[in-house]
Amino acid sequence: MTVRRRRPRVLAPLAAALALALALPAAPPAHADAIRAQEWALQALHAEDAWRTTKGAGVTVAVLDTGVDDGHPDLRGRVLPGKDLIGFGAAPGERSWARHGTAMAGIIAGRGHGPDDADGVMGVAPEARILPVRVILEDADPARPKARGARGSALADGIRWAADHGADVINLSLGDDSDTAHPEPREDAAVQYALSKGAVVVASAGNGGESGDHVSYPAAYPGVIAVTAVDRYGARAAFSTRRWYATVSGPGVDVVIADPDRRYYEGWGTSAAAAFVSGAVALVRAAGPGLSAAEIRALLVRTAQDAPPGGRSDDLGAGLVDAAAAVAAAGRGTLSTRGGAAEAPRYFGGGPGPARRDGAGDAPPTPALAAGGAGAVLLAVAAVLRRRRPRRAA
Repeated sequence: MTVRRRRPRVLAPLAAALALALALPAAPPAHADAIRAQEWALQALHAEDAWRTTKGAGVTVAVLDTGVDDGHPDLRGRVLPGKDLIGFGAAPGERSWARHGTAMAGIIAGRGHGPDDADGVMGVAPEARILPVRVILEDADPARPKARGARGSALADGIRWAADHGADVINLSLGDDSDTAHPEPREDAAVQYALSKGAVVVASAGNGGESGDHVSYPAAYPGVIAVTAVDRYGARAAFSTRRWYATVSGPGVDVVIADPDRRYYEGWGTSAAAAFVSGAVALVRAAGPGLSAAEIRALLVRTAQDAPPGGRSDDLGAGLVDAAAAVAAAGRGTLSTRGGAAEAPRYFGGGPGPARRDGAGDAPPTPALAAGGAGAVLLAVAAVLRRRRPRRAA
């Protein structure tokens, strides 16, 4: 299949605002078989092997994002009633509503549509449920200027709300990785609260790999599974932030995503990588419902594939998540934490290596954050996929 691409157009600095870069050429929706053929990430994660054991039934994944289109055909019956902690901005049906959140939900729990669900996007855990919590605005939302100012409490409140309303996994495909990024005690406390309630918290590591590798929050909070991005060859994506808190990596380049406009796009970012890992966590939770959040984190580390030299790096964490291996280990009850600590170190700044001057931890409140709730949503979308049949793989 050929895909028409355009160079991603960044609408605002990733460090300072919700950055959802979109190119929207006038083109029809992609042909169904072309979409499924391009979902290389499912093969990379060995998702189909994991599905022989579970597809995530009974697990709830909270998606804290820009909202989720519960009417999208790939998400039918999977989206639970959620919470809007913003209260203004675009409404359902408008173009600048729920694009990023819908994309993430599709990666996690898309189930396709049409005869035998053969059309559209298939997620990593297609039988999991999505709990949408709106904590940020899309970059293109006309109301976004109203949101400029201090970070506010939407993200912290959203994490607590999700934990109190049955979330087994909390996906945070968002973050602040600006040069003034700093920990917020309310957010840190909310993450610890969710972990204490048994929820696994997954966050994108940041898209600052080409602009300073600034620390990103919430990825850097203790106990979070922080996810870096790799391409289809397992190499670190150039944009992916390299920091001490990297736990594992996930697919984050040339990723097929669903959109409320019923088209499918090709995107990149650690947002997508985090969503893929959240889907894998949903499978592990279904296979091992008695596992704690710390045990699941350690299990993902221990079963990761393509581990870097020494077993860990700031680029890739412990390596690319292997959903099938993690599910098998959860089913066997092989829960040794050997190979990775269950908790991230409790500090913020340069990490255990040589200190870096990044301003983290002593900066003033960062301005220009979407909806005052989080920071940059870490996904960029390159192009709409064209209606052409895929070429036969060599």
